[in-house]
Amino acid sequence: MVGIVLVSHGSFAEAMLESGEMVLGHQRNVAVAMLKPGMGPSDFKVALDAAVDSLASSDEVLFLVDLWGGTPFNTVSPLVEEREGWVAVTGLNLPMLIVAYTKRLTASTAVEIALEVASEGRKGVRVKPQELEA
Repeated sequence: MVGIVLVSHGSFAEAMLESGEMVLGHQRNVAVAMLKPGMGPSDFKVALDAAVDSLASSDEVLFLVDLWGGTPFNTVSPLVEEREGWVAVTGLNLPMLIVAYTKRLTASTAVEIALEVASEGRKGVRVKPQELEA
């Protein structure tokens, strides 16, 4: 099963884990890496490595990251470039997480899941009243 690491500034990743479990129940092979106040990039790298090490398997890993260009993403990015089977998607939201959890039941690669997650993430951004949507 593809491993998932939720990555964020602050406790957002932990809250997403909790919210995902409220919708779909406890999930196996999921970890959290959070950049907390006072942590530097090297401290965060240690936390990220620990999250990856906690997965049952790290052959295929999907990193769901809160923000492109921040320290969490900048720490994940070289890992994804170095490892085949590792993929990162930014803009983490609950619809993305739900798709990631459900898609990994049938998908064998992180890339397959990432493509579905990115599409759903974009569709998950909506405006009401609908006439305000661009």
